[in-house]
Amino acid sequence: MPKSKRDKKISLTKTKKKGLVFKQQLVDEIRKCVEDYRRIFVFSVQNMRNSKLKDLRTEWKHSRFFFGKNKVMALGLGKTKETEGQNKLHKLTKHLVGQCGLLFTNKKRDEVLDWFNNYSENDFARAGNLATETVTLPPGPLLQFPHSIEPHLRQLGMPTSLQRGVVTLLSEFTVCKADKALKPEQARILKLLGHEMAEFKITMKCMWSKDGKFKKFRSKLKKTPKSQGSQEVVVDVDMKDGDEIVGTSG
Repeated sequence: MPKSKRDKKISLTKTKKKGLVFKQQLVDEIRKCVEDYRRIFVFSVQNMRNSKLKDLRTEWKHSRFFFGKNKVMALGLGKTKETEGQNKLHKLTKHLVGQCGLLFTNKKRDEVLDWFNNYSENDFARAGNLATETVTLPPGPLLQFPHSIEPHLRQLGMPTSLQRGVVTLLSEFTVCKADKALKPEQARILKLLGHEMAEFKITMKCMWSKDGKFKKFRSKLKKTPKSQGSQEVVVDVDMKDGDEIVGTSG
C-alpha cells in the first residue's frame, strides 16, 4: 500500500520560540497605545482562560488588552521617571505582579469599573483549584453517561459498573470536599458532570490617565439580595502619592 503524503512526522524541536523580536514588538505596541488612548488600567485575572479572554477582546474591540510578561510590559510603560513616556506612568509598573495585564481604553473610569464589577464567567475548575463545595453522588444509575464511558469513569476512581447497559454507581462516592485542592481526576469528573466551580474574573488594580492622574483601587463587599450573597466590587480610594493599600484586590 502506498504511503500517504499526509503521513509526515514533524519535529517539535524545530518550532521557533518568541524571542527578542516579539518582545520588542510588544514594547513598541504598548508605547504606541500610550499615545493613542486616554487611560490605562492594570488588571489581575482570576482563573485565566484564553477562550474567555478572546471573547473579552471581542466585546471590548474599541480598546486594547495586553497580556504578556510583566517585565516586558513594564519596559513598554517605563519603569522609572527617567524612562516613562508620560508623567506618573511608571507608577503602573509597581502593580504588574502575578497574573495581570493592561487595558488601554478611552472609556471613562466609572464606566470601566462598573462593567468589570458586573462581569464574570463560570467555567470548569482545574487541578489545583479549591473546591467551592462538597459534591457527593448517591449510588444508582448515572443516566447522563453513555455506556461507552464506563471504563473511563472507573479509571478516574469511581466505583461503577454496567448493569443492563446502564452506567451504575455501586456505592456513594464523594467527588470532592469543600475548600480542598482538586486532583486531576476530580477535576475531570466534575467536568463530565457539568459542574462548574471556577469563575473567570477581571479585577482592576489601578489606573493612569493622560492628565497625569494615578488611581489605586481596592475591593469592597457589596450587599446583594440574600439569595445571591455578598458581591466583591472595586472602588476608588483617594490617597497621596506614596501611600499604599493593605488588601488591594488581585
